[in-house]
Order: sequence, then C-alpha cells, then structure tokens
Amino acid sequence: MADLQVRLQKYLSECGVASRRKAEELIAAGRVKVNGKPASIGDKVTPGKDTVVVAGKKIIKTKRKTYIMLHKPRGYITTLNDEMGRKCVAQLVEDVGTRIYPVGRLDRDSEGLLLMTDDGEFANAMTHPTKHVPKTYRVTIRPSINEEQITALTTGIEIDGRMTMPSEVHILDRAEGRVVIEIIIYEGRNRQIRKMCEALGLEVARLKRTQIGSVKLGMLKAGDWRNLTDEEVHKLMTAASLDRKK
Repeated sequence: MADLQVRLQKYLSECGVASRRKAEELIAAGRVKVNGKPASIGDKVTPGKDTVVVAGKKIIKTKRKTYIMLHKPRGYITTLNDEMGRKCVAQLVEDVGTRIYPVGRLDRDSEGLLLMTDDGEFANAMTHPTKHVPKTYRVTIRPSINEEQITALTTGIEIDGRMTMPSEVHILDRAEGRVVIEIIIYEGRNRQIRKMCEALGLEVARLKRTQIGSVKLGMLKAGDWRNLTDEEVHKLMTAASLDRKK
C-alpha cells in the first residue's frame, strides 16, 4: 500500500484545505492530526484509510473540485474573514456551496477578475513564483503618461529591492486629464502595478484586472461569479506548464 501514500501537505491541498505551503504551516503549528496523533512535516497518508483532522475537523476528500471567477468590486478585501469587519470576497460567494479560497489577491481599491477554488494544486500553479501566467489589467492614469514612463514599465522597474519582469503596455484611450492603458504582467507581486506606477510618479485612479491567461472577465457584473469551464481550467493549467495528472 506504500505506493498509494501521498505526502500530507499534498493530500490537504487536494482536499481543498489550503495550498501546500499553507498546509505545511498548519502542520508545523500542530493543528493537524493523523489517526489521532500530531502530524509532522514529511508525513505521508493513505487516502481512504488514514483519518486526517485539521483544527478538530475531519477532512474528507471530495471528487469534484470547484473553480470560479468572481468580479471583485472595489471596496472588498481578498480574504475569507476580517477582524476589522471590512467587506470580504467570501460574502460574495456564500452561495457557491463549498468552501473556496482566493487564488492570489486584488487589493481593496482594485477590482476585476479574481479566481477562487478549493483545489490547492491549481492555486499553487497560478501563484507560484516560477510560473508566469500572464495577467492583464486596465489602468486609468492621471493626468498623463509619457514615452519614457511607458518604456520603464515595459522593461522593468525596481520595487521592494528587485526588478520587475518585463511587461507589455498598450495605450487604450487618451482624454484630458487621464490616460487608460493596458498592462500585462507575468508575475504577481504584492500591489505590483500600483508600486510600479508610484515609482514613476504616476497616479493610479482605477485598476481593473480583466484577464488571467486566456480567461477573460467579459461581461460578468461586479459582485457576480460563475464557474470556470473545464476548458478554461485546462488552459490555465497549461499556461502554468503543469500537467494536472501528475
């Protein structure tokens, strides 16, 4: 039966408890038990045979994973709960029917496409630093932007002590006092676009994520969500160069 065993953090990820990295933190914090005994990093379990409990709750692996896209409105934070009582994206997906968590983040003042899932492997593929799934944003800049600043955004800017990867920038619209640009980035650092613009003295009036990989937000209304199709999930995983069967 040894060949049927899987690492505990991988099992917890597959069960939708958390990403592998977060699962390791839960194990290290002593919140995970296997067959009644505290678990350790590196432990393996046999699905269907061993009893795994996290924070007092028995974990049961479900067959069908859930993948949704949410149109996150401005004013909501990307978390499942908040001690300060602020509005959370969890409030917008209460009717999904299963516990899901955000894949990456959009800050409180940003809006647009946010993926949510109970598949830790998928979440890891979308957010791991070695994966470079393109993310597209529509950004309104005030009052304007010049060619030098566009070149800097395109080639890379030092933020938080290291350079950003090259990005793609396209002018979508110009009007008096504002310019709308499209930025495509290939990494997901915290508040990356806002920090890039700030470093160049650009004021971001509005920031909206419109696409991840080939999956587009489309006409989905703010606050609404929909399930991803199997094809969309497959394309995202392909973009991350990860075979879901492994």
